[in-house]
Amino acid sequence: MRRILNFNNNWLFSKNANKVPEKMPEDWEKVRLPHTWNHTDGQDGGGDYYRGTCYYVKEFEKKDLPEGAEYFLEINGANSSAEVYLNGVKLIYHHGGYSTFRVCLTDNLQDKNLLVICVDNSENTKVYPQMADFTFYGGLYRDVNIIAVEKSHFDLEYYGGPGIMVTPRLTGDDAEVEIRVFVSGLEEGQELHYTILNQEGEAVEEWSSKDTSVQMNIPTVHRWQGRRDPYLYTAEVKLMEGEKELDKVTTRFGCRSFEIHPEKGFLLNGKKYPLRGVSRHQDRWGVGNALSKAHHREDMELICEVGANTIRLAHYQHDQYFYDLCDEKGMVVWAEIPYISKHLPEGRDNTISQMKELITQNYNHPSIVVWGLSNEITIAGSDEDLLENHRILNDLAHEMDPTRLTTIACVSMCDINDPYIQIPDVLAYNHYFGWYGGDTSMNGPWFDKFHEVHPDIPIGCSEYGCEALNWHTSDPAQGDYTEEYQAYYHEELIKQFFTRDYLWATYVWNMFDFGADARNEGGENGQNHKGLVTFDRKYKKDSFYAYKAWLSDQPFVHICGKRYVNRVEDVTKVTVYSNLPEVELYVNGESFEKQRSEEHFFYFHVPNKGKTILRAVAGECQDSSVIQKVDVFDESYRLKEKGAILNWFDITAPEGYFSLNDTMGAIMKNEQGRKVLAGLMAGMQAQMSGGKAMGFEMNDGMMKMMEGFTMVRMANLMGTAGVKMTKEQLLEINKQLNLIRK
Repeated sequence: MRRILNFNNNWLFSKNANKVPEKMPEDWEKVRLPHTWNHTDGQDGGGDYYRGTCYYVKEFEKKDLPEGAEYFLEINGANSSAEVYLNGVKLIYHHGGYSTFRVCLTDNLQDKNLLVICVDNSENTKVYPQMADFTFYGGLYRDVNIIAVEKSHFDLEYYGGPGIMVTPRLTGDDAEVEIRVFVSGLEEGQELHYTILNQEGEAVEEWSSKDTSVQMNIPTVHRWQGRRDPYLYTAEVKLMEGEKELDKVTTRFGCRSFEIHPEKGFLLNGKKYPLRGVSRHQDRWGVGNALSKAHHREDMELICEVGANTIRLAHYQHDQYFYDLCDEKGMVVWAEIPYISKHLPEGRDNTISQMKELITQNYNHPSIVVWGLSNEITIAGSDEDLLENHRILNDLAHEMDPTRLTTIACVSMCDINDPYIQIPDVLAYNHYFGWYGGDTSMNGPWFDKFHEVHPDIPIGCSEYGCEALNWHTSDPAQGDYTEEYQAYYHEELIKQFFTRDYLWATYVWNMFDFGADARNEGGENGQNHKGLVTFDRKYKKDSFYAYKAWLSDQPFVHICGKRYVNRVEDVTKVTVYSNLPEVELYVNGESFEKQRSEEHFFYFHVPNKGKTILRAVAGECQDSSVIQKVDVFDESYRLKEKGAILNWFDITAPEGYFSLNDTMGAIMKNEQGRKVLAGLMAGMQAQMSGGKAMGFEMNDGMMKMMEGFTMVRMANLMGTAGVKMTKEQLLEINKQLNLIRK
C-alpha cells in the first residue's frame, strides 16, 4: 500500500553556500519546512530582497522510511527553480515555483542518505514570473513528503498529477462520470476496483475492471451549487492483486454545469449566478509564502465572511489545500499560471510546462471554471511571438481539458480590438480608474462601451481597487491612501459593477494586503495595500464591510471610521454599512436619525461637540464607535511617505493658485499650466527608454488615466518606475505653478 511520510523536519539551510555539500554541514541554520528566506527582506521595501541560490540539506536512513518497493520525493512548492541531489547524484531540475513535482529516489537510496535541494529565485530569462507587482519569495515554502509505493502503483511522475482524472457530465437528473487512472508497472492478474461515494461516505456505484478508464453513473445526482450547496462526491480507485491492495487513489469531485454568456453573465447549473469576489495572494506579514494550513483556513473564513462567491487565485498555482477549501466552501475559481507583465521570448517552454502542471494537478476540482493564460502581459504591447505563445496555451488548455474555458486578464491600456483579446474563450480587464488616474465614474461606462463594440465577447473585471492604510480624513481624495477614500471608491465601484448583469465576474484587488518589496507607497514600504484586510489579517478595513453589506446574508451593522476619532469639523459625516434595510443611529444614547437604503450604505451628518458616543442599530445588530472634537487636524492621520521625493507638506499651495498638489487634468485645462506640465513631461520622457517607463507605454490611454494624478503623486510613482526628478527640480516647477491663478 501507498504510505506517505511528511519530510518537513530536521533540515539545515544556507544562503551563503556556493556548492552542493558532500556531508552534513556543521554551521548551517536549522529550519523546519515550510520555509522562505524572504519572509523579512521581501516585505520591507527597497526592491532589494535576496534573489539567488540557497541550499537545503537533510540526512536520513532508509530504515526510517515506510516499507515500499519504490520511493518518491514530493515537493509541493520550491520557488522558483530547484535541483535535487541524493548522495551526490543530481536527479531532477524543475522550473516553476508554484506547482508540485516528484522524483524517484529508489535507484540512488543507500542505508544512510544525504538529500540536498538547491532552490533558486534569481532573475533569468526563461522562468516566469520575472516582472510583477509582488515578491517572488524563495524557498521550500510548502510541504515536502516521501511517498512509498509498490512496484505497481498509480502514476506519480506525470506533471505532478494525482494519477486520476474524473469527468462528470450531467444528463438530466443523473450524471455520467468518466474515471480515468494512470498506472505504472501494471501487471497481468492485477485489477482496478472503482467506487463512487456520496458526501455521507456511502457507495453510490462500484465497478471492477482491468481497464484504466470506466464510465459510471450517479442517479438523481446531487449537484455542486457553489456557496449555496457545495456538495462533493469521492472517487476511489484501488489497484488490487487478488485480495491484496497494492495502491489507492482518491479524489473529490462535484457535478455541475456552467456557462459564461456575453449578456447573462455567469450561469451555474442553468441559473444566473453572478460572480462577485476577490483576488488572493498566498503570503502574509512576517511569514512570506510559507503558510500553514491554519493560515489558509483563516483566509478562507474571511473570504466567506465578506460574502464572496468567487476567487481569482493570482497570479500562479496555489496550494492544493486551498483548492480543496474552495471546493468545500463552494467558491468558483479562476486559476492561472504566472505568465505576467513581461513576455519572455525564451520563456515559451516554461509557460507550456506550467500550464500542463496547473491543469494536470487541478483537473478534478469542481470549483475551477476558467484557466487563466496570462495577466497584463501586453504592458509593453503585443507582438507575433506573444500572440503565438497565447494561441499555443489556449489550444493546450482545450486539448487537456475540454470541459473548462480559457481567459486572460488584460492591462487597462490594452486596445479592445487587439488580436490578443480574441484568443481566449472569455475576457476580463484590470481597471483602476479612480486610483491610477481617471476617476471612479469611468469604470462602468468603459465596460458598457466594450460590451457595445463586442456584444459577443463575455467581459468581466479581473482587478480593481485602491490602497488604504491607517490614514484618515473627512475630505477623501484620490491618492491620499486614506481608509475613507478606499471606502468611497468601493462604494462607487460596487454600485457600478453589481448592477451590470452582463459582467460575468468581478474581482476586488485584493482581499489582503500583500508583499511587493519594490513598492514605495502609502508610508509603509514593501507592500501593496489594496487589501480589504491588512497583511497580518488583524484588521478589516471599512471597505470590507461595504462588500459584506452587498454580498453576505449574515445580518450585521458596521460604523465606519473607528480609527478616525479626532475630527475638526463642527458637523461630521458618519457612514454606516448594513445588509439590513434600515439603520437607526444613536448619539450619546439618544436616537438621532433613522434611514432606509436599498444600496446598503447609510450616511449621517452628526454634530461634533466634545466626546460623542455613536451607536448604530439594525434589526438585532448593533455597533458602536467614538468621535472627539479637536481644534486642529490630528497630523497622525495624514500620510507621510517614506523615501518620497516630495510630501504634501513640502509644497507651497497659495489659495486660488495651482501647485503640485493639483491634478494633472486640472492643470492641463489651463493654458499656462499646460506649458509648465509640458516641461515636466519632457524631463520625464527624456529618461524613458523608447517612451516607456517600467514597461508601460506613454500612449494616449496612459495619459488619460494619469489626468487624475496629482503632480506630486505622479512624480513619486514615476520615481518607483525609474524616472527620477530631484526635489529641487519639482519645487522649481511648483514655484511656476504658484504664479498661475486657477
